[in-house]
Amino acid sequence: MMSLEKTADEYLADIPMWTRKKNSLEDIRAFLERMDNPDEKRKIIHVAGTNGKGSVCAYITSMLMAGGYHTGAFISPHLTDVRERFLFDGEPVGKELFEDSFREIRDLSERMMGEGYCHPSYFEFLFYMGIKLFDQAESGFTVLETGLGGRLDTTNVIRHPLAVVITSISLDHTQYLGDTVEKIAYQKAGIIKPGVPVIYEREDPRTAAVIEKEAAASHSAVYPVDGQGYVIDGWEEHGIRARLERLDGSYLPVLIPSQAEYQVMNALAAMRTVEVLAQQNGDIQLSEEALKRGLETMRWPARMEEAAPGLYLDGAHNPGGMEAFIKTAARLCETGRKRAFLLFSSVSDKAHDTMIREIAAGLPLDAVAVAHIQSDRGLEAEVLEAEFKAVSGCRIYGFGTTKEALMALLAWQDEDHLLFCVGSLYLMGEIKTILGGMSDD
Repeated sequence: MMSLEKTADEYLADIPMWTRKKNSLEDIRAFLERMDNPDEKRKIIHVAGTNGKGSVCAYITSMLMAGGYHTGAFISPHLTDVRERFLFDGEPVGKELFEDSFREIRDLSERMMGEGYCHPSYFEFLFYMGIKLFDQAESGFTVLETGLGGRLDTTNVIRHPLAVVITSISLDHTQYLGDTVEKIAYQKAGIIKPGVPVIYEREDPRTAAVIEKEAAASHSAVYPVDGQGYVIDGWEEHGIRARLERLDGSYLPVLIPSQAEYQVMNALAAMRTVEVLAQQNGDIQLSEEALKRGLETMRWPARMEEAAPGLYLDGAHNPGGMEAFIKTAARLCETGRKRAFLLFSSVSDKAHDTMIREIAAGLPLDAVAVAHIQSDRGLEAEVLEAEFKAVSGCRIYGFGTTKEALMALLAWQDEDHLLFCVGSLYLMGEIKTILGGMSDD
């Protein structure tokens, strides 16, 4: 007899991303208390920011693993499989463990609803699953990425993190977090806890001032990182040769496995974090060799990822991220003496017009393909096509699907062109699925 019970994927797909009535942090804590507070048993590093959160989480995880520590990471969003949000020692958790955790949180949610609580939102449900999963897996450390902002974010129910990390801040989600970088920084800095060290990027003095004020109010030591903390010695085929400043003032030579300079800053922030952890916790020991190996072996998808020769994927989906992407893409074109083909898409609530102007002004474009991504928030290709035509004189093509757009550009690509796919992480997920299907054929 066929079971009528929904699968985990079906159940999760039916949970709304946003709910009319939001669970408070007190409600979320009540859920965790029913789970016997599994978060209190883990050593947690809490990470917020506009751009670079996922990469910093990945670098921290990689270095801790290289030092011999089992590490869980809760990140978002996923690209092709929801299990990507729950990484244990750098890999998605197994299906059996995932499904066990899903059933437990589903059943608890239904019991709590019977007591008058709201059903968890999509992100809240996954957060509960992640906390449970890492407790079951007995991870030594848990690297926890915020979902939206920080101060009111679901993850801010965590009371005793070992460290707080705040990456670069720029305008994004302004309808929720505020229309200035100072307002957004205030929301991000809401994850700072009394006496907990704060590692943060201080390239922008406006956001740095906000973070430093919040840290001072919490009597938290601050460890800023900026462009003065690293030296780039050159670009190689497989990455960037750089030296990162350590806490003691010495420099660690390392090959960052990316062509994107922004990953050097992310690596520096991550290294500073694990060094602060080791400095403040005598039972945490990380050798220079572990730091180096962790940094040099980290891989993170869709962040200037060379998915195939001459084909780059980057999930830049706000103006700050796009600026960083363009800097790297333009350098690749210049050093390789090549022109650019580009595939772009965006969701409707992002600053797509600003990003399109940045792209048109910053890259040597010969052709652009825009596509409608399979999301309720996805912009129609006709809208993106019109916006590109208003600012660029290159060939602009609109496609109904990502696959049609990608196949066209791959057919046109030659030795004189690099192909960049940039924009929404929904777009990155669709491209990953398409490329995975091609490799299976």
